[in-house]
Amino acid sequence: MDFPDFFADAPTLSLRDPLAVFLGASKLGVITYTYADAVKLAGHSCPTVASAYLMVWRGLKHLYGDDMPERGGLEVHLRDPRDQGTTGVIASVATLLTGAAPETGFGGIGPARLFGRRDLLHFDAPIATLMALRRRDNGRGVLLDVDTSVVPPDREMQELLPRILAEQAEDVERAQFAELWQSRVERMLIQHAEDPALVRVREWKAAA
Repeated sequence: MDFPDFFADAPTLSLRDPLAVFLGASKLGVITYTYADAVKLAGHSCPTVASAYLMVWRGLKHLYGDDMPERGGLEVHLRDPRDQGTTGVIASVATLLTGAAPETGFGGIGPARLFGRRDLLHFDAPIATLMALRRRDNGRGVLLDVDTSVVPPDREMQELLPRILAEQAEDVERAQFAELWQSRVERMLIQHAEDPALVRVREWKAAA
């Protein structure tokens, strides 16, 4: 793949998926996800994809500390309706990383529905923040929000975009826009990955 070099430097996320062990996809069940995986899913790299990736990454660090998170062991709550703005993109990335799915997800195995992922992703959640995660084993939760204005876009992008949309831009201008676009994503993922101003993290007391 000819992804930008900084993709390889973005934070990675390792989880243990017991379903992968049960069905023999992995002996240990440890699956490591990268930002490139989120880009492959979404089909593009943008501040929304980066924000969703970082929110889940930061949220799992808060909930599990040095322990390995369990994929399928979490509920994901999103404040907005599924068809509003970029909510669907955020939900897709969250599902990739946590396994939590809406009503279309894997229903589980056997009468006990072991390893089920269905109905673990909730929209229109009664939360004030963009996203919340809750552990299914102990009920501990975390509220997550993002402020992308902390990493503002380059001013040149605002001049280039109207020309591109009007199909008046030269090839060199399109290339410059794409480079500036990814430069912003790079700053979010590399320089501000743990910036508390970019991704705000706090305990979700109501989740217990």
